[in-house]
Amino acid sequence: MPEAPAFTAVLFGLRGCLVQAANGVPLPTPGALDSLERLRTRQVPCIWLDELTPAQGKRLTGVLPDWLPGHPVNGCKWPAPNACWQALMNLESQCLDGCVLVSGEPRLLQSGLNAGLWTVGLAAGEQASPQWQALSRQEQERARGKATLALFGLGVHSVIDHLEALDACLADIAQRRHKGEKP
Repeated sequence: MPEAPAFTAVLFGLRGCLVQAANGVPLPTPGALDSLERLRTRQVPCIWLDELTPAQGKRLTGVLPDWLPGHPVNGCKWPAPNACWQALMNLESQCLDGCVLVSGEPRLLQSGLNAGLWTVGLAAGEQASPQWQALSRQEQERARGKATLALFGLGVHSVIDHLEALDACLADIAQRRHKGEKP
């Protein structure tokens, strides 16, 4: 079987996707640093997006690799596709084909869908947050299930619990692309 097409770029939501705040202190989400490093090793350009000021972005991204560029979205309100397109322009991406957006934020995911990107929703991105930790296992499962249904209802292409599952999800999307499926 021929190799699945490579990914052109991966865009990430910042808050709740790559970074979470535990007691007000920014921390990388589970699997974020490993996922970013694997994508970098494969030479897949990555960038984060968020609706915040550059100062807020700088504070949150201190826990992420220095090589990862960001795109603080000011003036481009989600779910307009412009923020995704501008982030891709910052990466000097040559085409939309093979571009993926990963986020747990429904408005950003809708922006990615409107921009014509593959979308991956995060159903349980804030696992280290005190609110998540305070939930019983059953309540966590219920919240995760509810978020999964809401994300699929939005129209996202795939849903994962956390970034530790991103590689398998991207492999699935690669196979779907290989078969000719489009976002």
